[in-house]
Amino acid sequence: MPQHPDDPRQSRRLSETLDEFQRAEGHPQFRVDVERIRFSPYYSRLSAVTQVISQAGAGLAVHNRLTHSIKVAAVARAIATHLSTRTDEPNRIVEQLGGAHPVVVQAAAAAHDLGHPPFGHLGEQTLDRLARTRFGLSEGFEGNAQTYRILTRLDEHDRPGVGLNLTAAVRAAVLKYPWRRGQGGPRRGGASKFSFYAIDEADARQALSAYPSIVEGQQSVECSIMDISDDIAYSLHDLDDFYRAGLLNPATLSAEFRSWRRDLAQLRSADAVTLATDTRTPGHSLELLWRRMRAKDAWITDPDAFSEAVAKVSAEVIDGLVAEPFDGSLASERALARFTTAWIARLQSSIEVHRTPDIRSGHVSLNRQAWHEVAVLKFLHERFILERPDLAVYQRGQASVLERLVDGFTAWLDDPRDARRAPRRLIDLVELATDDHRRLDDPERNGADVETHGRGRGIIDYVASLTDAQAISLDALLAGRTERLWDAGQGL
Repeated sequence: MPQHPDDPRQSRRLSETLDEFQRAEGHPQFRVDVERIRFSPYYSRLSAVTQVISQAGAGLAVHNRLTHSIKVAAVARAIATHLSTRTDEPNRIVEQLGGAHPVVVQAAAAAHDLGHPPFGHLGEQTLDRLARTRFGLSEGFEGNAQTYRILTRLDEHDRPGVGLNLTAAVRAAVLKYPWRRGQGGPRRGGASKFSFYAIDEADARQALSAYPSIVEGQQSVECSIMDISDDIAYSLHDLDDFYRAGLLNPATLSAEFRSWRRDLAQLRSADAVTLATDTRTPGHSLELLWRRMRAKDAWITDPDAFSEAVAKVSAEVIDGLVAEPFDGSLASERALARFTTAWIARLQSSIEVHRTPDIRSGHVSLNRQAWHEVAVLKFLHERFILERPDLAVYQRGQASVLERLVDGFTAWLDDPRDARRAPRRLIDLVELATDDHRRLDDPERNGADVETHGRGRGIIDYVASLTDAQAISLDALLAGRTERLWDAGQGL
């Protein structure tokens, strides 16, 4: 994708080589990358962005995107340190593929969720729909691609046009799905997941080119470590949140797992339609999970490993941790800490290194048994929390907030008499995105499309950069409902 010769990102410092990436622990440029990410306002805002359940709606202390990122960084750094200090064949494979520098992994983990919009994955889905339907942006919106756009374009450290000016190693390490929308095919994210938009592709390709031993479509080693750590942290701290909140009913969980084991022969012979239309019958949802796993990842799924994972989660989570309600006592805190620490240590020790992994896996991955266990852990909150009607009602309201914001800002910028009074940052982002779209070499694109797409991308960039509270406050402002005008308008 040719770029305009004046594109400031072409002047980025890109002289790093793989040998430079493999310097000692004290590599100063990697440490600069970590600090630039940590001092970024986009990083700070993660403390007020939903992980799974909004803090404002939950009424209790739950994980947010910042606490999640901190824990991912801790898990990832431990794995990278272990791999980089080994002297066996896995270490040699890692070194041949570009290394596993703990600071690079730490930086990628800190940055990996910067692109998540208000209200978690619900917000991501809503902005994706609005980007495509309101502005004709075929790539829509994707949190991973937004992360890369923030690091390389929207956020700025000390000079315009190059984002935070991070090393190629760190930029490559955040590319979990190193392709554009629709180019993933059967790979790890399929068609819906991708890590850069067309307007940011040249920069991403430049970062990936620093790893010539990594085949196209595959993550760097450091990226795969970050990705696995994300799965580990996510599967456990969500369980932590819902256990503390008393939302995991031991009887309901036990009925699902016990019925699946008891009725396994009957469930395996049932057709998928029957199972899907009656997911409230205990055992059906767990069987559907197995079938989805087998359909997507036949390369690793194994019925015996799945049964063992179900048994382990049943014994240690349902009959163990959850059987004793969390009461806020020191004893409850200790029990939860012991449980989480033991699971993290076990999953970290289950890491494998592959020179030529399956197309849906990475060079660093969990072994077969641990992979199944993480899938079953995730099932707990996906089935018994995310499908709750009360959460669904609340999320539909949050989607409406984002829709009103996008439509409201679009109408504002369309008003020739009042567009000049729009938030300064919104205007800046629209101008930047429009300039980026002009640089695209697309003979079918006309001037009107450039303006529409640039304005749309800029509005989406702006709304996606809000915290949950800012989105709610701005919605009230645009509707003329706020009673604290000057407070509500801060940060525009």
